[in-house]
Amino acid sequence: MALISKKKLPFKINLQLRKYLIKYGREITMPLQYADLLRFESSINLYDKFGNDTLWQTVFYPHSDIDFVYEGLKKIYADLRTDGDEKVIKHLNVDRIDLCTYGNTQPFRIRIVNKMNDNFDYFYVKRADSSRVYGMELEHLLSPNRMSYLTFEDTVVEEHIIGIPGDLFFKQLPSYEEVNYRRLAKEFVKFNERCFVKLLGDMHSSNFIIDITPDFEEVFYRIRAIDFDQQSYEGKRSVYMPQYFKQNYPLVEIGMKYMTSESVQQYQIEERSLIAGRLRVEQQRMYELMSVMARDEIASVDNTESLKKELARWYQSDRFLKCKTMGEIVWASLEQVLIH
Repeated sequence: MALISKKKLPFKINLQLRKYLIKYGREITMPLQYADLLRFESSINLYDKFGNDTLWQTVFYPHSDIDFVYEGLKKIYADLRTDGDEKVIKHLNVDRIDLCTYGNTQPFRIRIVNKMNDNFDYFYVKRADSSRVYGMELEHLLSPNRMSYLTFEDTVVEEHIIGIPGDLFFKQLPSYEEVNYRRLAKEFVKFNERCFVKLLGDMHSSNFIIDITPDFEEVFYRIRAIDFDQQSYEGKRSVYMPQYFKQNYPLVEIGMKYMTSESVQQYQIEERSLIAGRLRVEQQRMYELMSVMARDEIASVDNTESLKKELARWYQSDRFLKCKTMGEIVWASLEQVLIH
């Protein structure tokens, strides 16, 4: 079982990572920051349509700050969705601002509504953390998913990733009339492999979504990470393998029922081959990212020493024992998909 015993420490974005983000269009000047959203004057609990407490709070701002906050958020949304084209702003309203009080980072979730057709969208404003940035960049470059996010000083803005939260999916699973369990099990194997190769930790069912897309004969499942705080931080190998989290046992049981060890190995090889292909395509950008990450201090010395020894035993490779930082361990992990 994967266990995380201590709260993760946040790490500031250093100068080298900032230069990388500027080069690749991730760093922009924003009209407001995370700290500005903390100036709310009151809040109420937010309940879902069934009357359950969501553990989010809807926050309200003084009249003197409303225009500054709302206009700033609409401009940020335009930067995130339309590359800064502010012509869309006149059609947008900030419908609600929610604060997550139970999470480590206490993110704000912004609900934006289009006045022309009542369509709505969400995005998040969070405290900047280099671990999260590295996690999103690795996801963007090495997974089948694209990540839309922006940074500015101590603030990061992220798109809302659409899908059914894993824990909710498991609760509703008995009520689904048609589920292709073999495809679902296959996707979990591939997701597990992606997380392990990239060393993205803490992928229990609350930290990923399941995207269900109808195919012309069946349905297609994709599991996507939505929380990147635990990118290469912990010292235990099991933390980076979703199969070891007790919250994910429903997917593990499905895999045990519908898959053979041979098919699991086949899908692991397939996913590693896909990652290797993306590594080659994004070779220059990956080299720049890993050069920064390898020199960044994003985990304790104890965690770094523990993880490199576990991975050296797992891969039977002394390459990991030469690593001095978590970034170097991640790079050594990625090299494994290139040599096999």
